[in-house]
Amino acid sequence: MITHIVFFKLKVRTPEVIGQTKEVLLNMENKIPQLLSIEVGVDVMHSERSYDLALVTKFNSLADLAAYNEHPIHQGVIEYMGKVRDASVSVDYES
Repeated sequence: MITHIVFFKLKVRTPEVIGQTKEVLLNMENKIPQLLSIEVGVDVMHSERSYDLALVTKFNSLADLAAYNEHPIHQGVIEYMGKVRDASVSVDYES
């Protein structure tokens, strides 16, 4: 099992933009065959070092993660995130 986690810090950190971005991310659910599960969390601390959103996704294999990365729906999300994201960091691990 591969877990893919991404933290996003947005350019505009209003509740409206954060909520819209959360919905864009969750819109991938049940639309990409390799994506086993998706969870999007909104930061509740709002500290200077906080990121705004956490994306947690799970895949059966690295090959499935690669297919997800190339999927047209995910590519659309990447395009959207490129417009609203100030910074992001990720971790991918096998369990």
